[in-house]
Amino acid sequence: MDRIHLKNQLELYRTPYEEEAEFIVDFIELTQDPLAFKRERLEGHFTASAWIVNKKRTHTLLTLHRKLGRWLQLGGHADGHENLLEVALKEAQEESGLTSLKLVDETIFDLDKHIIPDRPHVPEHFHFDVRYLIEADINEPLKVSEESISLAWIAFDSVVDMIGYNPSILRMLDKTSKSEILL
Repeated sequence: MDRIHLKNQLELYRTPYEEEAEFIVDFIELTQDPLAFKRERLEGHFTASAWIVNKKRTHTLLTLHRKLGRWLQLGGHADGHENLLEVALKEAQEESGLTSLKLVDETIFDLDKHIIPDRPHVPEHFHFDVRYLIEADINEPLKVSEESISLAWIAFDSVVDMIGYNPSILRMLDKTSKSEILL
């Protein structure tokens, strides 16, 4: 049922961002693959992420990813679980230790198809990342997991200085600033 729900959400998903709109069809087609939610699909597979913001929408929580060495949103592999919203929330809690996580909206916040570089025992492949907007208490203590080097709440106006140019993160940042009605 979750696969069907995801397909329905993807079919309804609209974005004004051209780079994001270009791969919506790829996401819809992937829902038909029996291995779509498993790492064993070596060409690429679904992942889920949490774009975590504070209630006032001034900061986002990012992780310095241990394997990739880059500042990213929290998230991870579905590992066979077809409810990507649950995957995003689980990964966010595991990677941050936060208990104050609150889903802002059950609909998809952002989509990104990106390449993961070749590593020992893992060939280069695509992540079809489905992202959800989640709110958390900026004052709650963070717990760095083994998947991260560091965690940090980063002010929106400092994100570019911290991460450099990452169009996917900048797109989510832009979407957040345009969604102030959700406050």
